[in-house]
Amino acid sequence: METKRATVALSNAALTRPAPSALSGAIEALAARFGNNLITSQAVREQHAHTTTWLPMQPPDAVIMARTTADIQDVVRICAKHRVPVIPFGTGTSLEGQVNAPAGGICIDLREMNRILEVHADDLDCVIEPGVTRKALNEHLRDQGLFFPIDPGADASIGGMASTRASGTNAVRYGTMRDNILALKVVRADGEIITTGTRAKKSSAGYDLTHLFVGAEGTLGIISELTIKLRGIPQSIAAGSCSFTSVQGACNATILAIQTGIPLARIELLNAAQVAACNAYSKLSLPETPLLLLEFHGTEADVAEQSRMFGEIAAECGGGSFEWTTRQEDRTRLWQARHDAYWAVRGLRPGSQAVATDVCVPISRLAECVVETEKDLATVGLISPIVGHVGDGNFHCSLLCDVNDPDEMRRAEEFLHRLVERAQAMDGTCTGEHGIGQGKQKYLEAELGPEAVAAMRALKAALDPHNILNPGKILPS
Repeated sequence: METKRATVALSNAALTRPAPSALSGAIEALAARFGNNLITSQAVREQHAHTTTWLPMQPPDAVIMARTTADIQDVVRICAKHRVPVIPFGTGTSLEGQVNAPAGGICIDLREMNRILEVHADDLDCVIEPGVTRKALNEHLRDQGLFFPIDPGADASIGGMASTRASGTNAVRYGTMRDNILALKVVRADGEIITTGTRAKKSSAGYDLTHLFVGAEGTLGIISELTIKLRGIPQSIAAGSCSFTSVQGACNATILAIQTGIPLARIELLNAAQVAACNAYSKLSLPETPLLLLEFHGTEADVAEQSRMFGEIAAECGGGSFEWTTRQEDRTRLWQARHDAYWAVRGLRPGSQAVATDVCVPISRLAECVVETEKDLATVGLISPIVGHVGDGNFHCSLLCDVNDPDEMRRAEEFLHRLVERAQAMDGTCTGEHGIGQGKQKYLEAELGPEAVAAMRALKAALDPHNILNPGKILPS
């Protein structure tokens, strides 16, 4: 583990921990207010540091189990008084160090703020607390014929998904978290509450504060309530798979399907290495060549027509037979294999650490980017299957690394750097959905320019003048 820590550079040099007297004063005040809901044990603090990536674990000094918005406000007010950092925590599934505490401080665990406050079926929206997970929400909504479409794979909290601007397999049809939030309640750095919008489907009233906080990773405020859009469960759902002789053919089929106007609900690319991993892990027998997994939503006639049209396009682009089904058990098995891709990859090299990352490019450049990435991986001798949300040009590499091998970790970091530079050179981004966190801070200025980063710093200084809200994330210190 120490080797791992030594090989990963983080931009936290300018961060300083609060003075011991300030920290002890804050913890004493929090203990008086929260009693047993303040936890300082080493094990719990480490559980609330980052554990889903290769970045070093940086635990907080204490954890508060918040149950109400008033709890969040009181934590923030006490910490603001003592100039102690506050780090919000959902389910801990973020991948770029967003829940680490590089300057120490107090972690606010929001998992017990998990109430579904209101469901407005006629208006297709609901109001929830940030700790509600996407699976729990959809279970609650199913009997009303509704669902929340954003599906990042992990059973993440909706508040965390908003904070990282998550998306996932349904984004090609339903958009990302940015597109599915109507309003937020956010606790400011002084403990007061901002309400960013209403339940109206559109508004031109003032600055768009809602989307300022979506993707801010807890650095501008802590989300305490969300009003989100819902969708009706489709009458019929069809899922299918189609193998291709090349990544280029799979991407060409995707582009043609989108240009033709086929309303794809999901379209996922797995390269040959990822298909092999999924076959082994999920007991499938898919051809181990580049593969598209698809899903169509609509009436029975709609999905049958959409499937037929895609089959014709796939054949034109070198695809094999397109096999689709509306049987729920078959669909579930196929998509469960996709969602288990991370664990399937881990099975290729037991004992290794999976380093997950993502980039996003215009879909016209996706095949080129994936092919160059596969060549790069072969050159450096690293195992890393590739899976992508091909409909929006976003793909993921999951490198399998021996974190105790300095040379291997060096090669992995150099590969990740080239991957980002490759995507940015193609008018893409260093992250399509994982966020910046700690891991990708150094790429932000190259992507957006120093003026944009300066504007972000100005926003941060205005909303959090003492830099207590999740310091050390997004903006390089």
